[in-house]
Amino acid sequence: MTSILILNGPNLNLLGTRQPEVYGHSTLADIEAMCRAHAAARGAEMQFAQSNHEGALIDQIHAAKGVHAGIILNAGAYTHTSIALMDAIASVELPTIELHLSNVHAREDFRHVSYIAKVALGVICGFGAAGYPMAMDALLAHLAQKG
Repeated sequence: MTSILILNGPNLNLLGTRQPEVYGHSTLADIEAMCRAHAAARGAEMQFAQSNHEGALIDQIHAAKGVHAGIILNAGAYTHTSIALMDAIASVELPTIELHLSNVHAREDFRHVSYIAKVALGVICGFGAAGYPMAMDALLAHLAQKG
């Protein structure tokens, strides 16, 4: 069975109360439940994790090699600052999708730069919580094509 790591970065633990006009009203627990149901319906397994600490995210990425077939990463603000996360993704050589709840391209200029996109299979942004199942479907389709 195909296994996916869904990894969430800083401040995503505050979803539902943090700037709902930008990030929506879904909590991270709501999103996790939606992802678990979506994975089950697709015959996939998933691990869901969140950390506010860059090193913990890197450790999760490293640990994914040989365990998961791919990664969905909502790195939050680390997207725009973390060469270390970019290097970790490149190092494990797992297909990774960059995900954002908001449309980062319609926001502040500094959010237009992504280190993660340089090593990602693709980027999904601007669809709120619905972006998670979109990312799962895209990753699972990519993995199915690879055989």
